[in-house]
Amino acid sequence: MQPPAPNCATRTMRVLHVMRLPMGGLFRHVLDLVAGQQSAGIAAGVVCAPPPDDGVSAARLAALEASCGLGLHVLPMHRLPGLGDLANMREIGTLIARLRPDVVHGHGAKGGLLARLAPASSEAIRVYTPHGGTLHYSGMTPHGFAFLAAERLMRSRTDGFIFESDFSRTTFIAKVGNPGAATAVIHNGLAENEFMPVGHADAAADFLFIGELRMLKGVSTLIEAMRLLGRPARLKIVGEGPDRKRFEDLARGLPPGIRVEFLGAMPARAAFRLARIAVMPSWNESLPYVALEAAAAGVPLIATRVGGVPEIFGSEAHRLVAPNDAVALSQALAHALSEPGDIGASAIRLQARISQMFSVTDMVASVNGFYARILDAKKSRHAAVADVSIFDSARSHFTGAGQ
Repeated sequence: MQPPAPNCATRTMRVLHVMRLPMGGLFRHVLDLVAGQQSAGIAAGVVCAPPPDDGVSAARLAALEASCGLGLHVLPMHRLPGLGDLANMREIGTLIARLRPDVVHGHGAKGGLLARLAPASSEAIRVYTPHGGTLHYSGMTPHGFAFLAAERLMRSRTDGFIFESDFSRTTFIAKVGNPGAATAVIHNGLAENEFMPVGHADAAADFLFIGELRMLKGVSTLIEAMRLLGRPARLKIVGEGPDRKRFEDLARGLPPGIRVEFLGAMPARAAFRLARIAVMPSWNESLPYVALEAAAAGVPLIATRVGGVPEIFGSEAHRLVAPNDAVALSQALAHALSEPGDIGASAIRLQARISQMFSVTDMVASVNGFYARILDAKKSRHAAVADVSIFDSARSHFTGAGQ
């Protein structure tokens, strides 16, 4: 069923979120925002691409559709820029004209592009959260140069920027330039029930990776670190992605004492039961949910020093490992196996920090407050312009009458 057009007499805030692939941390973020906004009396809707065929994402998308006051709108979208973007912009522009959102919020590189370039009324504000996206690219590569140049141009189409970490805001300024609009750093957050302990399965493995299976996530570095470990160990890899076969081929070349299992996608808390220690070997990140989720569940975590991860770890950040360094990662894995009490104590301290600083309730309230401030500022500007116009019209009238 299509949501009705708004009744101006009883109108509440309306938000349309635009993203591409409904999976991973970005999707988790949008799910939490939509649920929190609907609970706060804000009508929220989502535009996204079809989910990957992994079951988990499809189930989450179905649950999202049930909670969207402005509906769920699934459009074919390509990862890289192309002619298909023009069709997406037209379709999203049509949605905006019918739904009349107060806020069009783009998430990630593709969502940010479509949200800001789709036709929209002058009343709607456009907000952008990069979620890493184009900020992972170097301006010295052809793709990176083009993507970052596009980000510079789209600043003039952006009323507000929300960054998930101080790292992302600093990186944006360094690579793109001054945002030229209101900005806020609003960390991702977790719900209270995510701090419930997770028991281990009877045959728990030593290590767990959970995430999208692509090179950026450092899975190849983790497999090499397992090879260098020099002792028998088991690793379970949970997730799907374009580089799964490549990682499976790498894993087949490991010594006999090293066992690696690829289990496909599953919910994070179910995956945490499968191993005693989580590993996040990413080469690039923004503020990853998997690190927050593992820490909240009390699962010991080995992670790389990338993106906003040091902001998650705080005083435990000295434990972080250099990215794309299989030797350093292997040493961290070996230490965790030989000194389980040390990494266990670190996990307890990290869990306490997460519970204090990364709340989904605070995240949603901060995002909603950011919208409200920008909308109020825009209304004030329009009112000031209207007052000037009325004054100029009156002055012209009296001047003409006296001639």
